[in-house]
Amino acid sequence: MPTTQQLQDFTQQVRRDIVRMVHAVSSGHPGGSLGCAEFISCLYQEIMDYSTDFKMDGKNEDLFFLSNGHISPVYYSVLARSGFFPVAELATFRKLNTRLQGHPTTHEHLPGIRIASGSLGQGMSVAIGAAEAKKLNNDDKIIYSLHGDGELQEGQIWEAAMYASAKKVDNLIATVDVNEKQIDGSTDEVLAMGSLKAKFEAFGWDVLEIKEGNNVEAILKGIAEAKDRTGKGKPVCVLLYTEMGNGVDFMMGTHAWHGKAPNDEQLEAALTQNPETLGDY
Repeated sequence: MPTTQQLQDFTQQVRRDIVRMVHAVSSGHPGGSLGCAEFISCLYQEIMDYSTDFKMDGKNEDLFFLSNGHISPVYYSVLARSGFFPVAELATFRKLNTRLQGHPTTHEHLPGIRIASGSLGQGMSVAIGAAEAKKLNNDDKIIYSLHGDGELQEGQIWEAAMYASAKKVDNLIATVDVNEKQIDGSTDEVLAMGSLKAKFEAFGWDVLEIKEGNNVEAILKGIAEAKDRTGKGKPVCVLLYTEMGNGVDFMMGTHAWHGKAPNDEQLEAALTQNPETLGDY
């Protein structure tokens, strides 16, 4: 079991990976990746029960589905540093014929990736299907998924949400990254969604909030509570309040870095703010 400091060190290295990967190809999505670095690090370093001997069926393992697949840099970094594939492969991000496509895909057979994602709105449907398969197989492990708050503007999300509660899919924990920003501005400016908590509750979900979504201790406590709420007849939604661009001061507080790569000077500033902890690739 990693200590809080070890989780923080791991996350710091993940932030370095994110900015270096995106800078190297002048392409990618650093903002949301940085905002979710703590959460995905905690999932794979502490919360989930899984094997790095990767098999697509995922039997007797907790499974994670990244629905907002554009934040692939954080996902690839955590998978590599959790032992799914060599850390050195991060240097191939978004390059020709790489297994590390801009949005995760399955035909390259990258260990850890079970669905192609990044066409927003689809991940919850897949997660629900996986959760129902677990029940049919008498597999008591949990399905986790992650969604962007802007992604919730997609109608398929709410069709899936309605289905999950109606069919009592109670082995699912769907987390929403609430950073209140998307590529064209704030979520309120683009398409205001009102109270996400009230919406999910109205759709029959059990909802809890993690107000400090960039704090590893708050994440561990919140997800532990979410796990305690599974198996009680309702799907569980976690609203995770994060800061887009967290850990890099000039990327925080703005939507501008949703899909923008840092230049050489900006990369150096970002790395200075996040000293190496586990070794660069």
